[in-house]
Amino acid sequence: MEELAYKIKADFLGALAHPLRLQVIEFLKGGEKNVGAIIKTLGIPQSSLSRHLTILRETGILKSRQQGTTIYYAIDDRDIFSVLRPIAEMLRKKLKKTEAVLNSLGKEE
Repeated sequence: MEELAYKIKADFLGALAHPLRLQVIEFLKGGEKNVGAIIKTLGIPQSSLSRHLTILRETGILKSRQQGTTIYYAIDDRDIFSVLRPIAEMLRKKLKKTEAVLNSLGKEE
């Protein structure tokens, strides 16, 4: 049972482990958008976008609805940003440390 829990967590995190999927999530932070708007704004080819949207929907990160021939996507649970925010903060700290090291390399002793 514990192995299944790790598998579920890994699958969820795997869904986040692609730059385009993170870009889509951030774009949808502002609210529901149709596929055409996502393609136009992010410049992602439709075939590639469809694959990424499917992964995000299957893991429960996004939800979709169809109105006529138009499909709309939105964040299913805004708690996803509670996951992404600490990661961004950790990366900021790491970059600050790296910047400090690089700045110290340029100083004469």
